[in-house]
Amino acid sequence: MRIDSTGEFIQFLSSKGIHLTEDHIAFIYFGKKYTDSPDEVVNAAIETTLKVQVKFDASYYIALLEAMNRADVTNYFEAKRFIRKKKIVPTFLHTQKQNSI
Repeated sequence: MRIDSTGEFIQFLSSKGIHLTEDHIAFIYFGKKYTDSPDEVVNAAIETTLKVQVKFDASYYIALLEAMNRADVTNYFEAKRFIRKKKIVPTFLHTQKQNSI
């Protein structure tokens, strides 16, 4: 299943029982606009934040988004490579498919 927009990704998370508050969603879009990041990168940052923090942590999300922005990450593949390279997520979590949260 390919998810293109951040809105679709948030809906997907909700369908899986991961409900973000209105404040979380507003902050997600703030971070997207603040870093001028494409949806794919934002989605990877949300996914990684939830995997590592086990909840949505706004400061973690924005720090990760800023780090990927500084590294010129422009798509989901580059975001996942950046996350692996920086060892942000434990190795066993990398084997899960996209959108498997």
